[in-house]
Amino acid sequence: MIREKRFQHILSSLKNTGTVTYMGLSADLLVSEDTIRRDIDYLHENGLLSKVRGGAIPRDKNPLSFQDRTGLQSSEKEIIGMKVQPLLKNGMTVFMDGGTTICAVAECLPANTSLRVMTNNMALVPLLDRFPHIEIIVLGGNYDKDTQTNTGARTCAEAAEFVADLYLMGTCAISKDFGITSAIREDGAVKKAMLKGSKAVAVLSSSTKTGTSEAFVVCGLEQIDVLVTDLPSDDPRLDELRFKNLKII
Repeated sequence: MIREKRFQHILSSLKNTGTVTYMGLSADLLVSEDTIRRDIDYLHENGLLSKVRGGAIPRDKNPLSFQDRTGLQSSEKEIIGMKVQPLLKNGMTVFMDGGTTICAVAECLPANTSLRVMTNNMALVPLLDRFPHIEIIVLGGNYDKDTQTNTGARTCAEAAEFVADLYLMGTCAISKDFGITSAIREDGAVKKAMLKGSKAVAVLSSSTKTGTSEAFVVCGLEQIDVLVTDLPSDDPRLDELRFKNLKII
């Protein structure tokens, strides 16, 4: 079982039972206790649980524990949310755009995360607001109730005022022939504006979006640095997306 699937099982078990043990998880997942210990160490360091002797318990002061996580707990989004964490370093300036996968990233952030985040994603703001060391810059524009994002000329103009260390891009579709595409023209325009002002770009895409395309082009595969997916990085379904220096995690 890949590590991200083990993470999902550990966190789900913890939510259901209130405590997990190395021995119990080892038996459940058919891996060694040393493997479970390393997994719990990682989750503890990232603020997702509290390590105790022989296992783990829920983190008492999770800043997101009050949030209604309905719709954000699909296995695909959880895996992507956890895979993104090593890309985020304290002190970074980050673009985050719209979509529930981006919100899932916030669900996985360690409690002591320190970032400056520029976003047009209004659903993301209350999630980030519980982190005392995250500065939130909300990009203005026309509010779309369906996507809970701000879009339009003002959004793009405000995005152009910043330089980001990293852009976490949610995506509607990704394919070898057409790269990243969007179903909504205004969303694509915002993505292009954020892309232009970013030193590095990580695209977040579930397996259901792989090999698909929408009407509005955002960018080619050569313009992104990292592809974060719920699939194992060596999954053959990703072979068509292996482009030169593109890192797949």
